[in-house]
Amino acid sequence: MTATLIGYARCSTAAQDLTAQRTALEAIGVPPGRVYVDQGMTGTNRDRPGLRQALAATRTGDTLVVTKLDRLARSIRDAHDIVDELTAAGVRLQIGASVHDPHDPVGRLLLNVLAMVAEFEADLIRSRTREGIAIAKAKGKLKGRAPKLSPTQERHLVDLHAAGGHTSAEIAELFGVSRATVYRAIGRTRDSS
Repeated sequence: MTATLIGYARCSTAAQDLTAQRTALEAIGVPPGRVYVDQGMTGTNRDRPGLRQALAATRTGDTLVVTKLDRLARSIRDAHDIVDELTAAGVRLQIGASVHDPHDPVGRLLLNVLAMVAEFEADLIRSRTREGIAIAKAKGKLKGRAPKLSPTQERHLVDLHAAGGHTSAEIAELFGVSRATVYRAIGRTRDSS
């Protein structure tokens, strides 16, 4: 049985394009039909369907190829777990043009450095996002989800419930909302009384 190159590509949002990663993987020699992808999936989540498929497709002697380590994992722990899983199965990991050697001290050092950088980048993204949200809230530009019912509709809903002529399910259907929305509206009225 001949060794096969299995490719894996990932991007964090559905709007991002995987073309550059696919092109790079094909340039390395990965057949287009052997590239597994996750689009709109964060690298901090290990449970990704494309990654599961890529790992399941590898056999002893094969090589899993990624363009950059952060496409495979965004945490040191996940990177080590995946590499350990590949090594135990006799599968090599290729990052760009370099094949990772888990038995070489320099190879392990390089993997650790790349994993730390990937995790650091993920931490920076989270930090910037939290900072942006805080600034938007302070400026009054981020107010949360719009209410499903206007104040007038909510009062009418509560009045219908108080009259006792309709069940919560019927009221929800009348207003085109979930029963949970009905219960929250009734709860807000009770809390304000």
